[in-house]
Amino acid sequence: MQRVLVLDAFYQPSRVVTWERAICLIYDQKAEVVESTGEIIRSPSMQMEMPSIIAMKRKSRVRKISIKFSRANVLLRDGHRCMYCGNEFEAEQLNYDHVIPRSKKGRTEWDNIVASCFPCNSRKGDRTPEEAGMPLIRKPKKPAWLPVVPKKFDLRTVPDSWRAYFKQAA
Repeated sequence: MQRVLVLDAFYQPSRVVTWERAICLIYDQKAEVVESTGEIIRSPSMQMEMPSIIAMKRKSRVRKISIKFSRANVLLRDGHRCMYCGNEFEAEQLNYDHVIPRSKKGRTEWDNIVASCFPCNSRKGDRTPEEAGMPLIRKPKKPAWLPVVPKKFDLRTVPDSWRAYFKQAA
């Protein structure tokens, strides 16, 4: 199924839609094509290139979004890197670790959770990073934003034509 990246009027990633929905937005003059795949779509009355990226023409209302705490979002925030050894891993090779262990009243929240590879997580065990002699690469905090990536896409697997529009979370 061909998916199309939708940018807002400021060329920031907004969402991903089906190619059919993208064609409707273009036809209704609500969006314009930014990049195409080169494939031709034909109907009895017209033909056009298959869009890969479209941009909305009008500014949408800005909504204050609270970023949901989840394992996937922690991995996105931390760039799929273990915050102890700094190595990058696939999502399946990472879990999240309580900086202050739950046994020591550590809570499961943005400011106490980091991405961790299994060896580092085991080595740290039920200790704080200081007790384990494993300093954090970056202190955890709630992100102000995350890349807009649908759950079934990983930043490393998005189409090459989309990459310029995604930024790594700081």
